[in-house]
Amino acid sequence: MGFLDKIKGNSDKITDGLDKAGDMAKDKLGDKLGGHADKVDMAVDKAKDAVDGLDDDAVEEAAE
Repeated sequence: MGFLDKIKGNSDKITDGLDKAGDMAKDKLGDKLGGHADKVDMAVDKAKDAVDGLDDDAVEEAAE
């Protein structure tokens, strides 16, 4: 099983982890983020989209 296969097989766990990491970053940084907390949310959303965007073709291409 390749790296991308593992990601695709565990995408729900990965997206949950990304949500938790984003929440932790906002909690730990608090006021230091100022008005930029939305950027953390945007970064988490982009990472989740990348995980969700993995399809069988991408996994097969990476294996070659």
